[in-house]
Amino acid sequence: MDADEILDVKGKTCPEPLVETRKKLNKMDSGKILKIVGDHGPSKKEISDVMKDLGHEIVDIKDEGNDWSILIKKK
Repeated sequence: MDADEILDVKGKTCPEPLVETRKKLNKMDSGKILKIVGDHGPSKKEISDVMKDLGHEIVDIKDEGNDWSILIKKK
């Protein structure tokens, strides 16, 4: 599945990746896909947990070495 928007949060630590993810999603239309790429392990879990709690769909989570990516479909 292709992302409509990509947010790179590499080199950033909690809570900045979550804050940036929420800001980006707020600017997107419902049903659009956001891909977040990062390298701070705790942020991966925090982002996926909070996005689920907010009702967004976690489409995919991938680990790629020290990096990770999350695909989120905005509700």
